[in-house]
Amino acid sequence: MASDKGFRAKFRDSDVAVTFRDLILLPGWTEVEPSQVEMSTQASLNHSINIPFISSPMDTVTESDMAISLARLGGLGVLHRNCTIEEEAEMARKVKRAESLIIKDVITISPSETVKYATELMQKHNISGLPVVQGEHLVGILTGRDVRFADPSLLTSDVMTKKVITAPADTDIEGAKEILHKHRVEKLPLIDKEGRLRGLMTIKDILLRGRFPNAARDEKGQLLCGAAVSPFDLKRAKKLSEFADILVIDVAHFHNANVFAATKKILEEVETDVIVGSIGTYSAAEDILTKLDGVAGFRVGIGSGSICTTMEATKAGSPTVYATAQVADAVRTYGSKLPIIADGGIRGPGDAAVALSLGASSVMMGNLFARSKEAPGTLITIGGRYYKQYRGMGSPSAMAKRLATDRYAQPSKGLPEGVEGWVPYKGEVSVVTQELVAGLQASMGYSGARTIHELWEKARLAGITNSGAEEARPHDVLLPSEHPDRV
Repeated sequence: MASDKGFRAKFRDSDVAVTFRDLILLPGWTEVEPSQVEMSTQASLNHSINIPFISSPMDTVTESDMAISLARLGGLGVLHRNCTIEEEAEMARKVKRAESLIIKDVITISPSETVKYATELMQKHNISGLPVVQGEHLVGILTGRDVRFADPSLLTSDVMTKKVITAPADTDIEGAKEILHKHRVEKLPLIDKEGRLRGLMTIKDILLRGRFPNAARDEKGQLLCGAAVSPFDLKRAKKLSEFADILVIDVAHFHNANVFAATKKILEEVETDVIVGSIGTYSAAEDILTKLDGVAGFRVGIGSGSICTTMEATKAGSPTVYATAQVADAVRTYGSKLPIIADGGIRGPGDAAVALSLGASSVMMGNLFARSKEAPGTLITIGGRYYKQYRGMGSPSAMAKRLATDRYAQPSKGLPEGVEGWVPYKGEVSVVTQELVAGLQASMGYSGARTIHELWEKARLAGITNSGAEEARPHDVLLPSEHPDRV
């Protein structure tokens, strides 16, 4: 039944749900040069990143290669869940093992195993050596050189190096570098006083720390990793929490009684940071802040993605700009420190700047990162140009795969809410990220903001008409990519 105001009030009292295309940043007084802008921010309540860019949990965007590369650049990758629990857990394990100051979860081998098995183990985990342990005690080390031309039927004990250079379990990075250099070895097992293996340091990981000083890492020096989970898949959430630093509840409409109840169980049973979403209104944020304990952040925006058809098919949604402002106001009203991830519809650094100016701590993107070499989508040639596959997780093909691998993915709506297609190939994700960083620094410089927190306070926005938006683009000139008949 309509409210006392009547149905006509629904028009008169309605908000204007603006999008990125409706707004521009107004230049302000500045004493900040783009090179002075500092972009570190909170990805979740307990984990920070050094650039405010997060890749979307989509099966043509983020698997382990993307998550590793983006974390090394200072951002965060969120692994998709369009696979089995074991497959997603293995992706997360790969990210955490990609580099570490001290590897705690060391892959080892027994002296009684064969060279054939050792070779297969190295290939499976993409490693070049294995500590050899008897029980918990280190008895040798096996490298690729030891097994390369060895008889596959020989035992590990027959070919391993028995005299192993080791170090105490509390050895720091400088001490490790001295030992590695002195003995010209590449792997340094760490042992306790009883000779039990307690960790492993490698020259590769030490060199990578120097090569990627801006990387987003956890307290152990491993790369940060995010992973998507269904709110109804507690088993997956518990398994992923063993490896991932951040779990992202991956559901189109989080403001739902059943979703709240299921997420509450996850929050009670995992210690990992849990980001909830997607949401798009003040009331959704308010209900989360008052009804769910232990939430570590918000993912906001419903229906703005370039491959999302939710708003077209259902006329329901909340554009990312509007959603970000709504949720940011609720966070401020309740005195919360929860960070906000603005997700969907971001075409470049200018859009990212607008989302951040409205209270977001970071932005999540699919389309832009799908163009990268590290994205798992197929690379094809069309008309002499390279393109990468990109599809929405609500597209028919993505839904079909999810139904085949995830028993929690039964559709409740009976219609697809995404499409699939191709996006221009851009090369390595470092190229995409470099453009985003440079553009965002310039945008923040125009606003006079040295940090994202300053951008929240200093940025001023203005609406722009269709004519203004047209004028803001290159016009009245023939561009090399255009046909004369279209000018």
